[in-house]
Amino acid sequence: MLVFSVYALLGGILLMLVVISHQLPVIIKKKEAEDDEHQLERLHDAQNYVYASLLLVIISILAWTYYAVKGTVWESHLMEWLNIVVRVMHITFGIAWIGASFYFVFLENALNRTENVRDELAGNLWAVHGGGFYYLEKYKIAPKQIPKHLHWFKYEAYFTWLSGFCLLFIVYYFNASALLIDKNVLNISPWQGIGIGVGSFILAWIIYDQLCKSPLIKNAALFALIGFAILSGFAYFYSHVFSARAAYIHFGAMIGGLMVANVFFVIIPSQKAMVKAAKENKPLNPQLGKNALARSLHNNYFTLPVLFVMVSNHFPSTFGYKYPWLTLIIISLGAAGIKHYLNLREKKQQSVWVFPISAIVLLAAAFISAPSKNPNECKSEVSFAEVNAIVQQRCVACHSSRPTDDVYKLAPNGVMYDTPEDIVKKKDLIMQRVVITKTMPQNNKTNITEEERNIIRCWIEQGAKVK
Repeated sequence: MLVFSVYALLGGILLMLVVISHQLPVIIKKKEAEDDEHQLERLHDAQNYVYASLLLVIISILAWTYYAVKGTVWESHLMEWLNIVVRVMHITFGIAWIGASFYFVFLENALNRTENVRDELAGNLWAVHGGGFYYLEKYKIAPKQIPKHLHWFKYEAYFTWLSGFCLLFIVYYFNASALLIDKNVLNISPWQGIGIGVGSFILAWIIYDQLCKSPLIKNAALFALIGFAILSGFAYFYSHVFSARAAYIHFGAMIGGLMVANVFFVIIPSQKAMVKAAKENKPLNPQLGKNALARSLHNNYFTLPVLFVMVSNHFPSTFGYKYPWLTLIIISLGAAGIKHYLNLREKKQQSVWVFPISAIVLLAAAFISAPSKNPNECKSEVSFAEVNAIVQQRCVACHSSRPTDDVYKLAPNGVMYDTPEDIVKKKDLIMQRVVITKTMPQNNKTNITEEERNIIRCWIEQGAKVK
């Protein structure tokens, strides 16, 4: 009865908010016709609060649903669908945000600043796309008259972060004991791990923001060097607190948090202050625009490292290296170097060394993480019975049509080892995950030994025969 009562309450609130969200645009349109700026500003604020409330109610419904099905056969089914839906949302919003970031940095770099440019303009650009011609102008500060309709690029950033933060909870924090914590790395409780993770995001923003407000911001090379050293410190810290996969995703979430905080605390407030000053005919502070541009540029360099982290969890050759933090910072450095090269090209500036050095840095990550030749020789032929005994003891708790694991109620990624054919079919995956990168079993939960890994290696190298 309590379950249905809570659903009824949350459903009623959701319905009310949906009705309000549909009525507000109509009211806003009327106020625009009346040219009532004060009321318009209040209505836009109210609209933002309604959208935020809608999101909170939806999250509350999902949280209550998780509470209602926790410990039942529906728990893993719910988590799987939540993972899919939120992940797709995160990718969609992320594409929109990163695309806008790439476009506006390109626009800044490619502006014509010299030929037939009016005094009030910082530059212009002709472009053709989708069968149409476009002409864009950038003002040095602001136009003499601010148009009624301005498009604000902010919700892409906000929803990317919100969906990403929800995904962090769904994948890592709800299953903290299995995916976040690796007792071979650091023996802490799930709640301690979650607190360290969230707290590190706040600490990273405080350090970065203070660095941006310091005199170092005027020395780009030194600022970048110190910033990279700080990021490397976080990568090292995460890999000595969490499981390798969780360390990577926290590094990406930390950078993503810096990016959205730049938008929320610096870029949008600066733009609002400039728009307000222009509307009120007051002197504009050009430093606001410079600050917003600097943070946008930082976000631009952050994008490729974040994209790498988003896909790295699917490739254990990265986080499976014995020094996962080293692979992480090497690829982050190389990815940022590639973005720097692209930015220079957009400015039509030639740089002979940036691209090849960045490519060499990226290749270095692949080189150092390559598996070494196993010195343990296979002294005799390994039978399938030996391998199957190991698989049954160490793997099928999760990878089975009927898992007995305390976390996974469905086989991860649909991988099952119920029959000899299933095992032989996945021999390459087993070699990569169990033998080379040693990332399976997850956090070595079933305590597979080096000797057992070597038996599996010998069996696969000998042809993975069942008989």
